[in-house]
Amino acid sequence: MKNFNDIRTLLKDDLAKTDLLLTTRLSSNVALINQMSGYIIGAGGKRLRPLLLLLCARATDYQGEHHRLMAVVIELIHTATLLHDDIVDESATRRGQDTANEVWGNAASVLVGDFLYSRAFEMMVEPGSIRIMQILSNATNSIAEGEVLQLLNCQNSKLTEAQYYQVIERKTAVLFQAATQIGAILSEVDETQEQALKNYGLHLGNAFQIIDDVLDYQSDVESMGKEVGDDLAEGKTTLPMIFALANTTGADHKLLEHAINNADNRNITTVINILRSVDAFGYTRQQAKKSAELAKNALADIPPSAYKEALILLCDLSLQRTS
Repeated sequence: MKNFNDIRTLLKDDLAKTDLLLTTRLSSNVALINQMSGYIIGAGGKRLRPLLLLLCARATDYQGEHHRLMAVVIELIHTATLLHDDIVDESATRRGQDTANEVWGNAASVLVGDFLYSRAFEMMVEPGSIRIMQILSNATNSIAEGEVLQLLNCQNSKLTEAQYYQVIERKTAVLFQAATQIGAILSEVDETQEQALKNYGLHLGNAFQIIDDVLDYQSDVESMGKEVGDDLAEGKTTLPMIFALANTTGADHKLLEHAINNADNRNITTVINILRSVDAFGYTRQQAKKSAELAKNALADIPPSAYKEALILLCDLSLQRTS
């Protein structure tokens, strides 16, 4: 295996059945829900979180059917958070197309996001596992906490790295962790292997989000499907900016402080040049690499298989992303 398509080929049957299940379970007798759900799901994306659940179930030799159901649950929760995020961030585009709130308005987006959450919780009881329900209910609670923390930390040029990691672990990594741990629980593996996959998900989620925060400054509209510097425009203090603020003085430091404290990305080219001059992107990518290596190391107790190879490859691919 060399790329993401190879991983998808490995899971071709599982992914096809998961997509069919996703479409079926999103069906509602309320026309607007069907319309909006189809629009959101049709927008694409890598569907990395459900993919992780499927891989972890197969890597631990799961032979049942519930892994696809739970992959859909994970995707519904993720999609609901995106709907609500776009409203909070007042985003007009995602993945190169208009956001749901831009097309249908905030009220409809909030309510359809709630529908996706409630449908996910309706489905998660079907395997009859209290542990899975606990993990997913705790994960959704942590995601909400992460979003509130991020909101509280907006326009804060004094944010520390420790505070930054608190946000991304709750906001992003916790759902990666839930996906990988549930794969292990479905297979009823021992505690060592379950903990291994749980740790893998956490570290991979951190690596994924750190790279996301680099790409906000280094990518382009065509690749990311959103404007460069959107995080800065929303007053989000991410790791490249935290590092640059700690390693600049004088006019450069004041300009960065002003940009964050006022959620002002009008001087985005100058900001990017300052970040580049102190190697903020190099530092941030190095931190992502450390998280990816921790994720790889966590897999030591998982038996060799093509699925394990795919999990390892995802660590490398997460660092090579351009979107």
